[in-house]
Amino acid sequence: MSKIIFISIFFVSTFNSFCQENSAYKNAAKYNLSRKEYSFLDSVQHRAFLYFINEANWKNGLVKDRSTKDSPASIAAVGFAIPSWAIGAKHGWITREKAASVTLSALNFFLHSDQSTDALATGYKGFYYHFLDMNKGKRFWNCELSSIDTGLLLAGVIFAREYYDKDEMQEREIRSYADSLLDRVDWSFFTLNGDAKTEGAISMDWKPEKGLSKYGWIGYNEALILYIIAAGDGMKEAPEGYRNWLAGYKWEEPYKGLAHVVFPPLFGHQYSEMFVDFRGIADSYMQKKKIDYFENSRRATLCQRLYAIQNPHGWKGYDSLTWGITACDGPGESYNYDDKKFFGYAGRGASGPEYNYFDDGTIAPTAACGSLPFAPEIVIPTVIHMFDVYGKQGLWGKYGFVDAFNPTVNWFDKDYLGIDEGPIVIMIENFMNSFVWKYEMKDPVIKKGLERLGFKKLIRH
Repeated sequence: MSKIIFISIFFVSTFNSFCQENSAYKNAAKYNLSRKEYSFLDSVQHRAFLYFINEANWKNGLVKDRSTKDSPASIAAVGFAIPSWAIGAKHGWITREKAASVTLSALNFFLHSDQSTDALATGYKGFYYHFLDMNKGKRFWNCELSSIDTGLLLAGVIFAREYYDKDEMQEREIRSYADSLLDRVDWSFFTLNGDAKTEGAISMDWKPEKGLSKYGWIGYNEALILYIIAAGDGMKEAPEGYRNWLAGYKWEEPYKGLAHVVFPPLFGHQYSEMFVDFRGIADSYMQKKKIDYFENSRRATLCQRLYAIQNPHGWKGYDSLTWGITACDGPGESYNYDDKKFFGYAGRGASGPEYNYFDDGTIAPTAACGSLPFAPEIVIPTVIHMFDVYGKQGLWGKYGFVDAFNPTVNWFDKDYLGIDEGPIVIMIENFMNSFVWKYEMKDPVIKKGLERLGFKKLIRH
């Protein structure tokens, strides 16, 4: 026990010293982790990490979209798995060699996969289908060739080529395969033109049956990372497309003192920030607002808690310690309460009473956990409270928190989703020691992308 206490005290001291040296991290510096809190976060992270061990195909590195027996792989889940495996190695949950082995399997699979217009290919032009068969790696459900999911996969690939830096065969191959995967992406194939509002923007998807979608990634959402990678990886039109992206922003003040670029589902404030450390840097739009995207995400997180306290729809369970709305599973239409409608999987979100999507009383623990670096003072008490009150009722299981629950109809999900487990593993680690940020921000693609999109040191006055 004395050894545990020593480690805990040493951790808190070291962590607080880091925070004090980094003024951009002043929010976390104010939070002194207790031994109970540190132990709890470690347990949450480890359980979520096990998803990427047990729900992965170790032969090809593919990771299930969800924890059901017949689930296909999600390429975004693979992108989240790559740094998660490294985090596991850092903690001693698996060896570095094992983490490198499964990472290499994934990169090897994607590099040598079928890239063609065949309806059952794995990808085309360096992009990949959203869902793939877990064993054969072929297109699943006639899904789309997805730009954003490819971007999230590439974010993991970029992390891998920086983290695996040893001069030994497996890690050299990881770096080589990562280079080849990035070099292969044909960004011009996904670039929109002909419409002033979307000129130079990245299209959302392509299907062999229909061609390229005319809808582009415009306005603040999870695709910020996609533009950064595209700009750094050679997309000529990226700066022009990004200007149109910025033109779609909505700056609102849902609650006094918390003005920010709104995007109601919290995953939109987390996915890019899982990889890119935005503390202290800003593009032209955010320079004018005198905040960075880290602060923007903090305000979005605080707004969600205030929304739950306000509880405009009168759902059971919503309060200062039970909040977090994002894309997740839900009870579905078979449930009934006071003739209100419930949804299955939906893009839920809330930025305030005027900006709430599909709010049916469903809470996703990943919404709070994935926002840990932004607002630890409200996130940590919330996740502990949810565990204490709802854990034994069905909220806690094999991989920690299940995907979602709804206190109004006493519903608890049975599944876990890869894209919701990833933010839990990665953002807890970023909060602790900036682990993923440190490696991702070293990469020349990320550096060049930020530069080309106009990111500079934030001028606050």
